[in-house]
Amino acid sequence: MMADALLKPLRFGMALLCCAAVLTSCSGDGENKATEEGSAQQGETVAEEIEDDGKGIGPVSTVEVGDQIDEALAAEGKTIFEGKCSACHQLTDQKIVGPGLLGVTEKRKPEWIMNMVINPEEMTKKDPTAKKLLAEHLTQMTNQDISEKDARAILEFLRQNDLENLNK
Repeated sequence: MMADALLKPLRFGMALLCCAAVLTSCSGDGENKATEEGSAQQGETVAEEIEDDGKGIGPVSTVEVGDQIDEALAAEGKTIFEGKCSACHQLTDQKIVGPGLLGVTEKRKPEWIMNMVINPEEMTKKDPTAKKLLAEHLTQMTNQDISEKDARAILEFLRQNDLENLNK
């Protein structure tokens, strides 16, 4: 009973704070809104000016992949994938949190895949394909702090997976 008496003012204060936060976030003059919209439009213009070469945004501009799978590199990529990627991605076409990755090496350039793994935040802000994926899946891919070397290993593992499963 005494605890309820002590909690009542606390609950009232919390409710008041929540209401104030909602009202503050919803209020604002049209000038700020217009400025924000103008900034968004300018950002979109900048993004549109970036030529979409299908390689994405990030440090990887060229990747040499051979016709044969590098088994050792793919094995290393599998280990990295299982530790950092498998919580959100399956190697099938099924979505978990992020899209299923079956066929990704057929749909996307190697550079795009590596840039998405290394640089997901900037990719979803500037790359048209990554923007669409974010809009579809509604979840920002987490930056797992993957090096270019490790991204190349993951790419090789994904190539191996696609080669094994798309030829069945």
